[in-house]
Amino acid sequence: MAFRVAHSVQEWRSLAENFAAERGLRGSVISVGNFDGLHIGHQKIIRAVVSGARTEKAIATIITFDPHPLKVLRPDAAPPLIMTIKQRVAGFAECGLDAALVMRFDRALADLSAEEFVRSVLVETVRAKRILVGANFRFGYQQAGNVDLLTRLGKEHGFDVEIMAAAEVGGRAVSSTEIRRAVAEGKVYEACELLGHPFALTGMIRAGAGRGSKIVFPTLNLAAEQELLPARGVYATESVVGGRTFRSVTNVGVRPTFDGQGLSVESHLFDFRDQVTGGPLEVRFWKRLREERKFDGAEALKAQIASDILAAQDFFKSPAFIK
Repeated sequence: MAFRVAHSVQEWRSLAENFAAERGLRGSVISVGNFDGLHIGHQKIIRAVVSGARTEKAIATIITFDPHPLKVLRPDAAPPLIMTIKQRVAGFAECGLDAALVMRFDRALADLSAEEFVRSVLVETVRAKRILVGANFRFGYQQAGNVDLLTRLGKEHGFDVEIMAAAEVGGRAVSSTEIRRAVAEGKVYEACELLGHPFALTGMIRAGAGRGSKIVFPTLNLAAEQELLPARGVYATESVVGGRTFRSVTNVGVRPTFDGQGLSVESHLFDFRDQVTGGPLEVRFWKRLREERKFDGAEALKAQIASDILAAQDFFKSPAFIK
């Protein structure tokens, strides 16, 4: 699956916007976390949040953070993010959530004690009725809060706490860390299985060197917004441009046949005839076809690209490609 927004989600950027006043006094069913990638484990929690909110006639809400907390607390240990915050909020909408409180993570927020975070954010701001988190959930100053403390504070403040089991694929717990590893190694089909949707790069189309058109395979070049990029290589992809989705083949690399220097994300879209020089582009990565390598010249590269296109087309006809 790929996230396509079919439901609007209200997004707040600060507590000053007064979530509770904006949404009335119904209270909320919530979960808290980074939700980077919105993988199948995240989706499991969100489905439970939405279901619980509908039952209790409450607001289905996610609290997330921007930037990632480690970018503030330990910048050298901060992971490259799978998704932009814009992608995350769009994914929240697709999952049926009503609201997303995107909290700016800074030193002031990091210094809130676990008790103060519960009181000021969960109780006074979003008026939590039920909170769903994983067993390893930590919160508050120096991550002093855990699920036991959250449960105790819930009894004091009048909200329930539900501990969600981790999602698994092939006996392994699904995590954003595992997905980052898979993408960085070029194992994008494995990443797709863990995500429940293809890993996607978004950004703006930028002008290329024009070499693609000279060898009969015109391409669109993406200036990616994401911090995480797939390993260099050629991939079977889908490209979304102008509101339409085209199957495509994408090279992530430095174009060694032409002595390229900078890393590029360059896609040839099947059955695409428009002349496009700018605008937004999304590239969804389904399968790695081969490593990037240097060829003896333009004709050898042209023959290989034709072979790559056939390999991508074969993949899109196979049972492995599930929409």
